[in-house]
Amino acid sequence: MLKEKLQILFICLLLTLFHTYYVFAQRDLGARPTDFNLPKVLPVPKIFVKSPVFPFKKFAGVDPILGPEMHSTGEVMGVGETFGEAYGKAMEGAGIELPLSGTAFLSVNDADKGQAVVLARRLNKLGFALVATYGTTQRLKEIGLEAKSIFKVNEGRPNIADLIKQCEISLIINTPLGKTSHYDEQAIRQTALQFNVPCVTTMTGAEALIEAIATKKSQAKVIVRSLQEIHQARKIFAAEEGN
Repeated sequence: MLKEKLQILFICLLLTLFHTYYVFAQRDLGARPTDFNLPKVLPVPKIFVKSPVFPFKKFAGVDPILGPEMHSTGEVMGVGETFGEAYGKAMEGAGIELPLSGTAFLSVNDADKGQAVVLARRLNKLGFALVATYGTTQRLKEIGLEAKSIFKVNEGRPNIADLIKQCEISLIINTPLGKTSHYDEQAIRQTALQFNVPCVTTMTGAEALIEAIATKKSQAKVIVRSLQEIHQARKIFAAEEGN
């Protein structure tokens, strides 16, 4: 008798969930963003950045590159007055420690060399020394930046992986160079993960990370805001907008 009652209860629960899903699907399917009456401006006067957390560190020797089968084990969110502050907090919340000094390694493909020059200039102004593979070093020297050339992993020793293992590298910017450099890129990513060195593989990611580093260097201390403070600021912001 009890078993039959539980079965009936379970069926009723499933029907309720299905009905709820059906109602929401009918309401939202095909709807446009304008149909939800979303505010044009975020009502909280802050910038929020969410970041996924991946379990790369739990698997020794794994290549920390994302594929379609990857799943994050959670998310973190950074809040700040500027994008740099919010992004930096999100990265540190995800376990990436932002370096404030040291040596930055750059190895980028030809299409990225123009933007790499801009980022290298900024890193230099932030006090970072520059190390790069031969091609990138030549490009940096052409525009007057001092950079030390280092071997790729398959070119000889000491190479970039050796410098990472010796804790001489603080930041890595390494955009894909193609099939010929696949082994090098994989070795760099794996060594960077092992020694907890931030490694970015896109110029957009590099630009965001450098912005976060610059913001952190300019702050005397990390500013922590409670949810109550954020929503109090929202009320003040709304009042000022009303006036």
